[in-house]
Amino acid sequence: MHRVTLGSFELTALSDGTYYLDGGAFFGVVPKVLWSKRMPSDELNRVPTGLNSVLVRTGEKNILIETGVGNKLPEKMVEIYGQPAKLLAALHAAGVSPEDIDIVINSHLHFDHCGWNTIRQGGGLRPTFPKAKYFAQEGEWKHAHQGQRDAVSYLHENYDPLVESGQMQLVGGDQEIVRGISVEVFPGHTRDMQAVILESGGQTACYISDLIPTSAHVEVNWVMGFDLYPLETIESRKRYYARAIGEKWLTMFTHDPTLPWSYLARNERGKIILEESVGSAG
Repeated sequence: MHRVTLGSFELTALSDGTYYLDGGAFFGVVPKVLWSKRMPSDELNRVPTGLNSVLVRTGEKNILIETGVGNKLPEKMVEIYGQPAKLLAALHAAGVSPEDIDIVINSHLHFDHCGWNTIRQGGGLRPTFPKAKYFAQEGEWKHAHQGQRDAVSYLHENYDPLVESGQMQLVGGDQEIVRGISVEVFPGHTRDMQAVILESGGQTACYISDLIPTSAHVEVNWVMGFDLYPLETIESRKRYYARAIGEKWLTMFTHDPTLPWSYLARNERGKIILEESVGSAG
């Protein structure tokens, strides 16, 4: 468990565990001889993939960014990916109960980013965080129901009950959620994937989600095979780096199995590199 302060905010990286994805899909057209130097694969060509959420304590609100895979995967998906389901235990270790969460923000609605939004109970579904207001992009929710190429990545039980009850607010584009916490759309992985930007005391951090899923994906052209719009991913990364590097933002990685966040920089050749990691572990 890693912690860092950002102005008056305290950020705690929480994990729902590690699952495994095909390395070729994770790195797209990048040759294995290159990506395997940064993220070695197992005998099945799979790479360990983190499920990183971030708890933000503002002093007034407890905000949870992303909710991992959860514990409701169908049996076939459990066979493929596993189902570590460690987020609630991680929250407990951080001294927070589900009832303490005021806001949940999903960057997008793929199953590995919103699985703990709901849980099964008494033959039905209920919100895991009963007092929380949930936020996702309206365009993302609509896309989830259109049966597109990534339809297998959506499980409607993770969000539809919340939309129907009004507990999930579907936003349209960039928006401030509460003071110091806003969302901004960065298309590429999906059309409406949103980053979560945190600002406090003159410092900024960004949960950039699957635009830059791990620290091994920081090079502009190292795009996942899962991305629906790979050329837009590249343009969104360029837009992000122009701000994040110039203004020294802390970048948070949604799928890195060991490093939850880092500052970024450009080396003498102009390549994006990790400048430094921050925070305490324990």
